[in-house]
Amino acid sequence: MPAERCRAAHPDDPTPCVGPHDAVLILDRNNHGADGCEHHGARLLASLDGGRPVSGPTSPGAAIRVHKAAGSIRPFPWITTNRT
Repeated sequence: MPAERCRAAHPDDPTPCVGPHDAVLILDRNNHGADGCEHHGARLLASLDGGRPVSGPTSPGAAIRVHKAAGSIRPFPWITTNRT
């Protein structure tokens, strides 16, 4: 049985969570959000247009780390085929 993953993990993303599942809240431009680990938070943020991270209550600085990491990740990095 697969381990439970954070809410920011896309169902098609095979990578495991890294760290607490509530390290960061990723909000979209309409203020809908998903809590996540920093790894999946960065991957989700890189895939959103107008998204922003908010550090979780027990993870000070997570939003900054996620924002920096998202800058070096292409959108939808779990898709390995060429897209047009």
